[in-house]
Amino acid sequence: MHSQKTIVSALLLTATASIAQADPGMNFTDRAQVVSSTPVYQQINEPHRECWTETVGGEYRNENRSYGGAIVGGLIGGLLGNTVGKGNGRTAATAVGAVTGAMVGDNISNRDNYGYQPRQVERCRVQDNYRQVVSGYNVVYRYRGRDFTTTLPYDPGNTLDLNVSATVAQNQGNY
Repeated sequence: MHSQKTIVSALLLTATASIAQADPGMNFTDRAQVVSSTPVYQQINEPHRECWTETVGGEYRNENRSYGGAIVGGLIGGLLGNTVGKGNGRTAATAVGAVTGAMVGDNISNRDNYGYQPRQVERCRVQDNYRQVVSGYNVVYRYRGRDFTTTLPYDPGNTLDLNVSATVAQNQGNY
């Protein structure tokens, strides 16, 4: 009988040990006190493009030049100059009137065809725009008298819920 008790005890002990090894442990939720929660900042750049229009040095244009205005202006200027003065003065006045009329007539008829034409140019640049954003929180919490540290993506507040797992230590009897 004594041997049957020993065998039963040995079987129970073996069954209990195998159940304990097969059972991964006990899992439960508990609450810990948050000691500190410090934001972690990350610097990010959100560049934007700035554009504006500038007037820059242009070019001289000389397109489709017409000589008709210079000819008509020279004739009218010469006729007007001829009506002024007497003798050699009339000849000089006619010449000056013809030259002046030709210049005025040429400017009037070609004012849009030549001259200095400035250009409008769009200029752009990329302007950096750095700012600080919170990327997470360094959290210190106290559980069962010990302080632990973790990083969370959010501020947990005053308390923190923990998933706790209890398992049997493998080094039993080594004390």
